[in-house]
Amino acid sequence: MTKTNDYEHVFVHFKKVDPIIYEVLLKVDLGKWFERVESRTTGTDYFVALCRAIVGQQLSGKAASAIYKKFEQFFGGEYTPKQILLAADHSVRNIGLSWAKVKYVKDLAQKFQDNEVDFNSLDSLSEDEVIVELTKVKGVGSWTAEMFLMFTLLRQDIFSFGDLGLRKGIIKLYKIEKPSKEQIQKIIAPWSPYKTFGSVALWQCLEQ
Repeated sequence: MTKTNDYEHVFVHFKKVDPIIYEVLLKVDLGKWFERVESRTTGTDYFVALCRAIVGQQLSGKAASAIYKKFEQFFGGEYTPKQILLAADHSVRNIGLSWAKVKYVKDLAQKFQDNEVDFNSLDSLSEDEVIVELTKVKGVGSWTAEMFLMFTLLRQDIFSFGDLGLRKGIIKLYKIEKPSKEQIQKIIAPWSPYKTFGSVALWQCLEQ
């Protein structure tokens, strides 16, 4: 991995505050992350991003991608809230979604269409405010909102206590058999304001 001045400060920070996660972070290609930050615009389709997040809930990455591909194909590639609302429930179910997820994407489409969730202001909201807005949608809990903050809004200081992979990463790297929330909080607190990168490193360590 080639480091550049664009994100050298992230490595400097972790080397200082947590040498354990720093060693893993050295193997993560942060260049791709910062390329996404530079290319991202406020016009990112948040509706589509949330649909994809709902479709992929509680599935492996491979299974989530396969079902979402079918979901896109069903709607002809690009899709709108109106298209989802007009689609028959059983037809959406036959794509491979559970009945619960059918209700969730329909609720998302309805709230988007009715402006019940302020999607246009998400960029300007704090992390806590984004979570409050997104969890107004049925089926969108804290974990989904936190993944949205990380991978759609590209916020740099996010850690999801509800993510099993992050918990497993803590167990593996820090040799704590059953870490409590307080123990995890003590480990990750020094990572701020770059907890997202620490999270990415924890997921990475599970693949090593």
